[in-house]
Amino acid sequence: MKPAALRPQALRDQQGEVRYDRKEGGTRPAVRLANATNAALDQVELDPGIGSTTLGKLLGMPELRTWRVEKFPLLWCYFERGDHLDVVRLLGERQDLAAILGDEFASN
Repeated sequence: MKPAALRPQALRDQQGEVRYDRKEGGTRPAVRLANATNAALDQVELDPGIGSTTLGKLLGMPELRTWRVEKFPLLWCYFERGDHLDVVRLLGERQDLAAILGDEFASN
């Protein structure tokens, strides 16, 4: 098992999604989303290799993996490190993921 370490932007992404659901749908949908995002991270912590490398390969970062949040159109984006998961973003599947992540890593 490798613990997930969320970068500040990944945490902001998660909090923003939960806030949006609470504003638009109320407390129950927000709690379901929070639980689903945490459950997805729990899965990845247990088996980091389950995430897809398709987006990472497209961006020239084959180590980048994504894992979908069940019942929500969201993806956790992460790198497997020696002793932890470096979780970089939580993004919507309908967003231009390549542009967002490409711009983010190009500036680093």
